[in-house]
Amino acid sequence: MPHLDRPFDYLVPAGLADDAVPGVRVKVRFAGQLVDGWLLERVDSSAHDGRLAYLEKVVSPEPVLAPEVARLARAVADRYAGNLADVLRLAVPPRHARVEKEPRADPARVDPARADSAGADPARAGTDPGDDGPTPSAVDLSAPPAGDGPAPHGAGGVDPRGADRAAPPGAAGSAPRDAVGVDPRGWRDYPAGPAFLTALADGRAPRAVWSALAGEDWAARYADAVAATLAGGRGAVVVVADARDLDRLDAALTTLLGPGRHVTLSAALGPARRYRAFLAARRGDVPVVIGTRAAMFAPVDRLGLVAIWDDGDDLHAEPRAPYPHAREVLLTRARLADAAALVGGWTRTAEGQLLVETGWAREVVADRATLRARTPAVAPTGDDPQLARDPGAATARLPSLAWTTARDTLRADAPVLVQVPRRGYLPSVSCADCRTPARCPHCAGPLALRAADAPPACRWCGRVTAAYACPQCGGRRLRAAVTGARRTAEELGRAFPGVPVRTSGRDEVLTTVPGGAALVIATPGAEPVADGGYGAVLLLDSWALLTRADLRAGEEALRRWLSAAALARPAPAGGKVVVVADGALAPVQALLRWDPGWFAARELAERRELGFPPAVKMASVTGGAEAVADLLAQARLPDGAEVLGPVPADEDRERMLVRVPRSRAAALAGALHTAAGVRSARRAAEPVRLQVDPLALF
Repeated sequence: MPHLDRPFDYLVPAGLADDAVPGVRVKVRFAGQLVDGWLLERVDSSAHDGRLAYLEKVVSPEPVLAPEVARLARAVADRYAGNLADVLRLAVPPRHARVEKEPRADPARVDPARADSAGADPARAGTDPGDDGPTPSAVDLSAPPAGDGPAPHGAGGVDPRGADRAAPPGAAGSAPRDAVGVDPRGWRDYPAGPAFLTALADGRAPRAVWSALAGEDWAARYADAVAATLAGGRGAVVVVADARDLDRLDAALTTLLGPGRHVTLSAALGPARRYRAFLAARRGDVPVVIGTRAAMFAPVDRLGLVAIWDDGDDLHAEPRAPYPHAREVLLTRARLADAAALVGGWTRTAEGQLLVETGWAREVVADRATLRARTPAVAPTGDDPQLARDPGAATARLPSLAWTTARDTLRADAPVLVQVPRRGYLPSVSCADCRTPARCPHCAGPLALRAADAPPACRWCGRVTAAYACPQCGGRRLRAAVTGARRTAEELGRAFPGVPVRTSGRDEVLTTVPGGAALVIATPGAEPVADGGYGAVLLLDSWALLTRADLRAGEEALRRWLSAAALARPAPAGGKVVVVADGALAPVQALLRWDPGWFAARELAERRELGFPPAVKMASVTGGAEAVADLLAQARLPDGAEVLGPVPADEDRERMLVRVPRSRAAALAGALHTAAGVRSARRAAEPVRLQVDPLALF
């Protein structure tokens, strides 16, 4: 409830004074109900003149909410026009009582200097543990009901004196330098790379946007950066997109740092394992936390580095309110904690380019000579020379260049990777006579074939339509409109008999494949690593990526292509990449030149000219037409705000877009949050979803 997004004062009974420290979970009475909350701060007095209620219970004496994370959560809520309680649900996993009671594996590793983070300093807490009298405490309610309650106190509820900033190396109370040596040789192919590691080892806060070379062991490079940070006496948080990347980074850190120096945080771990890893980080037992987006709020003492790999992956966007993006959370965290930042990937997003152009970060890239030696040879099938030799290449799914490249690579006993954008067999079919897309007669969803002998079935409702008849011409024959990965594997298996065919996709994702002759058919993001690298990589059905009605269609296409092409051998070793696309297209040009920075700069310039993110700040307001109009009528939008729309959204709702210059982003978020508070205070029946910087605009 946005109108209750503020802390409230409560009295602390003498019997709870020792356990009621900042960061613990509590229960309080609010509007006549017993609700959960967070104890944010202990103070000597309250500005509220009325009668204060008492804390009912300290759920656990474990101070799971670190001061640095509390400040970060408030900043994230303000940035995304959200509620602090919603952000705290993302930041702190649910309590697991049995895990809290487990003995700590190595108590000797806990730094006694972290009394600040534990909230155990009586002077900081604002009360003497031996005091018999109650003292006020600011509490944030995780899910308070509407109604009258204790009076609000303050705007943030977090004591600014508790700024948990990292001490410089060698300062009193800071941890000794880690014994792990820093070897900059892995970064030698990037002129600015060794200097970046040196700055980390010196305890400084460099900020870098890194474009990795083809064939780079990115996990090892991130492990190098983490080791350098530890050598500087500080901790690190690294966020990756999925479980495969997390496993690679986990193995690299274990190899370099040894076991027990880091933990992994992921929603897939399960409640007990996740909470155990979280407590290890919160208690200071480990200095490094890695994970998927669940780790972006991980508590780490003396935070010195935040890093994210492949920030363009949409898995980094949180689907729960207030919908924060891991990259933006980590960059906010770097600013608040004066920590270093590393944004890396095979490609570069427009947001990463903005960091470089504004001077907030420095690019770390290889020189052109190194680039030519490390990257595979890339050839398109739709340029003029290829069309002159093969006129059918403009329409063929597997032009002659792609077919001969695969044949020659297999003859050389090397594997071939084939990237197909769509999974399944035939995910879309149409009438064979008039080419009308085949639709479900029940819900109008697209029909698909799951196998060669399977009847057509709807992808939306799942109903089988065995007796399909085209509503336009009455035809009953179907043809492929879009070919999926399994059908591609079937066709290539017939084209190259005797060659092993492996598939990697949603049903089964392969991690590695042998280095011998084989065809590997994979969907984007599921490409396995081949021993010694792939001899050839074929990028099929480029139109499926480039023609999407999405602001980021070109950026996403290049990201997926580079992720696959990076697995190929370098050109001097015979590595080749064939992209079935017109070579004049900007994303294809960036792939040919292996220059994601050029494409990102071009993309950012075009968005700046047209007024699209990240050159501007944009928020979407989605809901019923009357509810959206009501919220916008209540919002005191900043000067210069443009309201665009409405455009249709899902489930009979509509969406309005609000655009402002970047300098007025905070004012926009504040205005929308205040308007949402007005609606919730009067108990508006229909909800409205607010998203700042949504990934999808259309």
